[in-house]
Amino acid sequence: AWTGEIRGRVVCDVCGDSTIGPEDHVLEGAEVAVLCITKSGDVLNYQAFTNAKGIYTIAETMPESNKWDSCLARPINSFHEHCTQMHITNSGVKFKYNLPSGYSRTVGTFLYKPASSPTYC
Repeated sequence: AWTGEIRGRVVCDVCGDSTIGPEDHVLEGAEVAVLCITKSGDVLNYQAFTNAKGIYTIAETMPESNKWDSCLARPINSFHEHCTQMHITNSGVKFKYNLPSGYSRTVGTFLYKPASSPTYC
C-alpha cells in the first residue's frame, strides 16, 4: 500500500502585508479543501480543519497503482471573527504529488487578513 500526506498552515496576517511576522497568529479551526486526482483518474475530495497550531493534515493510504497524481489545496473559511478576508494571491495551490510512500507534501501557508489593518503595523 502507498501512504501520502499533505499538510499546511493557515495564519492571520494582521498587517495585511503578505508576510508572517511576530504580530501575526495562527488560525485554529480554519477550513481547507483539498482535491486530488489519482493516477487512475479518480477525483478525491478532502476537507480538513486547522488545529491549535494552525496546521491541517490530510493523509491517505491506498494501493500504489491508485496513488495521488496531482492535488489542489485551497482555503474555504476562517472562523476567526476578526480575520476572515483571504489574500487574493494565496487562493489555492496546485501541485504534482510525486513523493514516494510515507512522505508528506507541505503546502505554502494560506493567509487571511482582518477587514481593516491595525494602526500599529
